[in-house]
Amino acid sequence: MNPSPSVRTYPRRRSILKALAATPLLSACVTSGGGDDKPAANTGAKSAQNPLGVKEDAPLEVVIFKGGYGDDYAKKAEDLYKQKYPKATIDHKGIQKVGEALQPRFVANTPPDVVDNTGAGRLDLATLVGAKQLTDLAELLDAPSFDDANTKVRDTLLPGVVEDGTFDKAVLTLNFTYTVWGLWYSKPLFASKGWTYPKTWDEMLALCATIKAAGIAPWTYQGKYPEYINDPLLTMAAKTGGTDLVKAVDNLEPNAWKADGLKSAAEAFAELAGKGYIMAGSEALSHTESQAAWCQGKAAFIPCGSWLESEQKDVAPKGFDMVMGAVPARTGGDKMGGGAVQAASSESFLVPAKAKNVAGGMEYLRILFSKQSARGFAESVGTLPAVAGATDGLTLSSGLGSVRDAVTAAGKEAFTYRFRTWYAPLAKAVDDATGELVNKRATAAEWADRIQKAADALAKDSSVKKYTR
Repeated sequence: MNPSPSVRTYPRRRSILKALAATPLLSACVTSGGGDDKPAANTGAKSAQNPLGVKEDAPLEVVIFKGGYGDDYAKKAEDLYKQKYPKATIDHKGIQKVGEALQPRFVANTPPDVVDNTGAGRLDLATLVGAKQLTDLAELLDAPSFDDANTKVRDTLLPGVVEDGTFDKAVLTLNFTYTVWGLWYSKPLFASKGWTYPKTWDEMLALCATIKAAGIAPWTYQGKYPEYINDPLLTMAAKTGGTDLVKAVDNLEPNAWKADGLKSAAEAFAELAGKGYIMAGSEALSHTESQAAWCQGKAAFIPCGSWLESEQKDVAPKGFDMVMGAVPARTGGDKMGGGAVQAASSESFLVPAKAKNVAGGMEYLRILFSKQSARGFAESVGTLPAVAGATDGLTLSSGLGSVRDAVTAAGKEAFTYRFRTWYAPLAKAVDDATGELVNKRATAAEWADRIQKAADALAKDSSVKKYTR
């Protein structure tokens, strides 16, 4: 994640999946000029060395969200741009309130050439998409990568990155960082106890019994925000039912939430709670409180995304060496492999359709999404970039190294649900139902019924725009 210091409270951890639910800063005030109406002045001749037709002396304006990642990584990409186009001047702006600063400029059709649309109060993508204010990035994706002329940009990106930026079949944003969800534990603790990370749920339950007998709670979770424990439940369901299950959920298909994979996963977590394997009092804990308790050794496992190591760097004791493991398979006979992980990209970059230098904006992204730039980003901020192979050969921390290894092991079986992005009310219904489930106030069948009812109501609501995949 890339939260600014002033936006460090929950729910920033899900802001990467709420692009469509961002503050509607542009609602009813952006004129729709059409994404194909690109300024023609600042374009040059296309060639093998200049595949996007950048005019070498055209000015470039770059606006970066200056949050937890800072903006040095963006400036380094600008330096590479300057090396290639020395006649160009670059106007760099590192800011925090992206929407507030840029709303008037989009309304006036005078936007920057590149925008890192991240942070609280970012520009509302739904409005920008509807008003055709964003450049279709297909030309960039089909251009040769900055590192290798024989490889297209789209073929250098990790699984799901292109899909994450796709709206009505057009790729309108590119996300620069990559978040993975799994179960976290202290590698030295497990080694000292002789515990082996479980590959199946039966192995997990057996290990939980051993952990509990040792006087440690097997699990805790960020109880005030039950979406955290939703992630492993939904990951387990996807492993069982495969991509067909994920798509059925996202497409609001009838009885999707009553599929065997989802019911089985809900039963698994009901059993986890029923056996007393979740630390007492977890329901009342915030993310910071539960994660602190975990770092203190009060619990062995905690579900979280790949930002956890960075978030806990000032809390975890020396030698804690946290690592992330893939969610165990329900049975071992699932449609996805045991190494499959739920993952999504974040840190959204876009090129406005009415920018003065559209070609330059796309060229900047071609440079930013190079292995050279992404590698420097990973080294400086300790976060996995969305560029495949960018961390190869680097000496990484225990947590980031385990995340990279999980992505490598998953291969093409890195997946994501999109209902949370598309339908905030359904996301809340799932969170609420899972909170009831893991606190033994609802059965797995009641969990499925409750969520299916919310999904059906949403499907019938003609006022809500529907998306399919």
